[in-house]
Amino acid sequence: MTDNDLKALLEANAAETRRHFDVAVERLETKVEGLETKVDLVAAETRRHFDVASEEIKHEIRLVAEKVTQVDEKLDREAAHIREEMRRGFADTQAMIKFSHAELDRRVHALEDTQRTLEESIADLQARVERLETSTH
Repeated sequence: MTDNDLKALLEANAAETRRHFDVAVERLETKVEGLETKVDLVAAETRRHFDVASEEIKHEIRLVAEKVTQVDEKLDREAAHIREEMRRGFADTQAMIKFSHAELDRRVHALEDTQRTLEESIADLQARVERLETSTH
């Protein structure tokens, strides 16, 4: 084999290798394009799932917010009811204390009047006893 034959063989091998390389590159590019398409489809599907899930979460958050508002309103009503009951209870207790105080005051005055009357009666009786004793001596 001559140098020219060897050169021709090497050039043929190089051309064949370039052709195989170009075919392999084309195949890879086709596969990459297919993969890019699949990635785009998966990304779009993932995005749709994410959008649906985020809408569901937003809906759930709205429901929770509504429930919190309802509970807050219920607590406000219950607190107002409890305050009203307490006010009524305090007013009733104060009225009973006032009545009790007035009743006790009346009874104390009656006892004081009775005591005064008894003291006056005793004083009268003592004066009579003294007169009787002085008249008998």
